[in-house]
Amino acid sequence: MNRKITNNNYQGYELTRDRLLDEAEDLFAQRGFHAVSVREITKAAQSNLAAVNYHFGNKQNLYLEVFRSRWLPRASQIQQRFRQSLNNNGTPTPNLVIQSFARAFLEGPMSNEERTRHLKLISGELVQPTEAFELVVEQVFRPLFTNLLQDFKNVMPDTLDEKQMVLNVFSILALVLYFNFARPLIYSFVGGREESDLETRLVDHIVQFSLSGVGSGKEEIGQ
Repeated sequence: MNRKITNNNYQGYELTRDRLLDEAEDLFAQRGFHAVSVREITKAAQSNLAAVNYHFGNKQNLYLEVFRSRWLPRASQIQQRFRQSLNNNGTPTPNLVIQSFARAFLEGPMSNEERTRHLKLISGELVQPTEAFELVVEQVFRPLFTNLLQDFKNVMPDTLDEKQMVLNVFSILALVLYFNFARPLIYSFVGGREESDLETRLVDHIVQFSLSGVGSGKEEIGQ
């Protein structure tokens, strides 16, 4: 009997914790870390300050946990999709590397709502970094860039200068991230959300534009 009560209590604690994370993520994404109070989070989650203290200790730890348990797993899913596409489509080429990378972001596993929260959270960190910024850099961006750079080294001519290769990879990364971030603006100029092939068109554009920029040859663009 006591064990059953304990299990029920545990499930209740976990549900409360999840609600706090869900509401905190939404509020932090909308307004940023500094503009959101713990009181607002607990009200939205139908909880109380004691629950925040019990599960996270303080607002800063709650914010970091939003990144650890929500943001980082989504970023990991994108990287896994990129790697799977690269590994499952034959011999890697510059075309395939860029295409797989762009598709992972633009056609990736997130819903529109998840993508919006995901992008707003990282945008806030880029504008006003907190402790979460270092977490994201060390666990996501640095490994992502290092791996992407190596992918290009494996498929590009040896004659390319190392520093130029780094700049090329940063340019491709910036292009993909911008097209992912600026979707509403892009939609308003080149087509609405009702166009089912719009993401594919954007991916194709990124591939062709990037290949022209890195100088891999016209024959590669057509592949």
